[in-house]
Amino acid sequence: MEKSIQTQIDTLNDKVDLILEYVNQQRLKSQSVDDLISDVSIIGKDMYDSAVTELDNRSIELDPEDIKMIALKVIRNVRNINGVLDTFESTADFLKDASPIMNEMIIDLIKKLNEFDQKGYFEFLSEAGNIIDNVVTHFSREDIRLLADNVVPMLETVKSLTQPEMLKSVNNAVKIFSRIEMEAVPEYSIWKLMREMNKPEMKRAIGFMVSFMKNMSKPENDNQ
Repeated sequence: MEKSIQTQIDTLNDKVDLILEYVNQQRLKSQSVDDLISDVSIIGKDMYDSAVTELDNRSIELDPEDIKMIALKVIRNVRNINGVLDTFESTADFLKDASPIMNEMIIDLIKKLNEFDQKGYFEFLSEAGNIIDNVVTHFSREDIRLLADNVVPMLETVKSLTQPEMLKSVNNAVKIFSRIEMEAVPEYSIWKLMREMNKPEMKRAIGFMVSFMKNMSKPENDNQ
């Protein structure tokens, strides 16, 4: 009987110890919370005092009504702010994922620019800039206007000159001219010239010149 009572007493003591330990833990937690609140209050007060001092030094006045309106707007736009933050996070994730690709693109671009530099593209563009500078320097505004007015006929002329038959004729003429030695051109008397004119190739040349001059003298519409 006494042993049973002692067992019950021990059990009660254990439970009391547990209760006391729990109460002590709650007291410590409450004390920690109180200390935290006290520390936060001190920090908040220091921050408030520092902010007031800084604003006073800069002669900045805050209207409590304005602060209230800002707070209300922030609360009212919490969803929009969350959307902006989500977009920012998505953008950051995209940039993180795309950074290797962008690095590869930048490396490829640098290689291509180096290739262009090795081939002389940039030197060519630099000289082309000098050409444009010379054109701007030597031609007036009126010259440019006249050029603009006549650009279509000029392009038509270039188009005609680039036809295969015309290019072949011009190329032959240039080759023949380059083969003629100007200092060793033979002299022709009238009689010798008359004999040369009876040759077939001279007759064809004369026929070409006559046909060319006749067509040159025709109105423009007849030549089209």
